[in-house]
This record gives sequence, structure tokens and C-alpha cells, in this order.
Amino acid sequence: MPELPEVEVVRRGVADHAVGRTIADVTFTGHRVTRRHLPGPADLADRLAGQRISAGRRRGKYLWLELHRDEGGSGAAPVPESAADSETEVVSPSGALLIHLGMSGQLLVKDPDAPAARHEHARFRFTDTGPELRFVDQRTFGGVAWSDVGADGIPLTIAHIAPDPFEAAYDQDAVVRRMKTRNSAIKRALLDQGLVSGIGNIYADEALWRAGVHGERIASSLTKPTLHRIFGHARDVMAAALEQGGTSFDALYVNVNGQSGYFDRSLNAYGQEGRPCARCGSPIRREQFMNRSSFSCPRCQPRPRTRSVRSV
Repeated sequence: MPELPEVEVVRRGVADHAVGRTIADVTFTGHRVTRRHLPGPADLADRLAGQRISAGRRRGKYLWLELHRDEGGSGAAPVPESAADSETEVVSPSGALLIHLGMSGQLLVKDPDAPAARHEHARFRFTDTGPELRFVDQRTFGGVAWSDVGADGIPLTIAHIAPDPFEAAYDQDAVVRRMKTRNSAIKRALLDQGLVSGIGNIYADEALWRAGVHGERIASSLTKPTLHRIFGHARDVMAAALEQGGTSFDALYVNVNGQSGYFDRSLNAYGQEGRPCARCGSPIRREQFMNRSSFSCPRCQPRPRTRSVRSV
């Protein structure tokens, strides 16, 4: 499943191609892509027609298009990011199109005359008749839905999702304090999107490898400096992945131009079973954790002997 860097790559591509443009109409193929929009695909298409995309935004693994009703129909000028950017009054968005990529969702920019992809589920056409935005999803776990927006600009549908390490609202000290109350495995806590969003299986393993901590260590047993070090590594490794376009293990994750990311070539733990640890040379091990694979170094990240509370 795409994690924060991969979703951010897609967000940037969508922003480059769609912000400032007005949606003419949307075609949905089937009902599964809009299953999270309970009124159904026809209602969602009606809501989106005539909406101007003023921004592409993200929190953690969630992406959304900020929408404003385009009364004039031209959609030529995006809404300023702040009142300081323009003398024009900033108008609150009419809503947001929330997009979840699931395991294999792709947002692609295509010429209007390009043939439909095999697993194309949504097609967004614009009033300027320029390139379209298409949602393709082979496994159909992703989808789109309308959401109202709160005063903080976050769609109400995902208001329960915690800020991610790249947001101004992110408070690492507060996150560490909450982590110190968790008597669960540190990796499980890292994956809890209600504590901190955006960190998934790949980047949790990479952050823990960098910190030299096994994922089954109890979060409350770790010292605050250790927890800060883990979160610092998580942010660093995601930033590094973002610079390389994200991590692609197959053709299911691509950017809006259909290109894969290359950070899989820089991974030190995740997916490296049997390969020598870049630090000590020990073969990376693979273990089962929460119905998924977890990768670590047996020497640099010793497995905890017991689940008793113990500091490092």
C-alpha cells in the first residue's frame, strides 16, 4: 500500500496538473470506486461538476482535492493560499474530494483521446478540454468520496487521523508522551494512524533499523530520547524516499505520469531478507507481525527477551 512519500508524490503531480482547473464532468465505472460515498456515484458526479480545484492536499496516506464552486465557469485563477497572497477575500472551500489509493490505486494524467485503461474506474474531464485525470485501480481497494471540510481545512471524514511528521500541526513531543503510555509493541504504535499518520510497514521497518530497535520492543519501555530518535529517522527516511519518487516494488505504484519510484533500491531492512545488513553484515531476517512481514537485523535489533517494561 502506498505510504506517505508515495501519496505525496501523487499529490504534487495532481497539484501541478489540476489546481486552478474546473471540473466539467466525471464518469464513474461501476459503484465500487464510490462505495465510501453513500449517496452513490450519480450524486458524487453531480456534486463535482462545476467545482474548481483550488489545491491538492494530503494528511498521512490520505489525499484530497480542495474544491470551490466556480460560479463564473472559467476556473482560471486558484484561490490564494492566505489573505496575504492577494487582496481578494479567501473563500472557504465548498468541500473536498477525498481520494484513497488503497493497495493499487493510481491517479493518472491522460490526454482526452487516450484509450481507457483496463482497470479505469473514474474519469475527470475539465472545462478547458485539456488533459484529463483518471483513477485506475487493479485491486479496487481504493476509492473517492465527497467530504465536508472543518475549520482547520481537514476533511471531516478523516478528522480522526493524526498529523503526520511533515505537517506544521505535528507535535513530536506530544506524540512521544503518548507513546510512553502505550504498553504495546513499538511497531504497532508506529502504525497507529491515530497517534501519527503516514508511517506504514515499509518506513516503520526502515526507521526501526536506523534506530537499532526491534519492532516488538514495548513502546512504554523505551526512553524518550530513543522514541525521538525513531521518529526522527522515520521523517528522514520518508524525506529520502520522497526525493526518489517513493518506493515501487511492482507496477501498481506510479506517479501521475505513470513512472515508478526508485527508493526500493535504498532500503536497508524492508524486503531485504537474507541480504547482509549494511551496518554489521548479518543476514536480514523476516518475521510475521500483525499479519504482515517485518524485516530487521538480528544483531543490530535484538529481539526482546520478554515483554516486560524495560528502558534502553
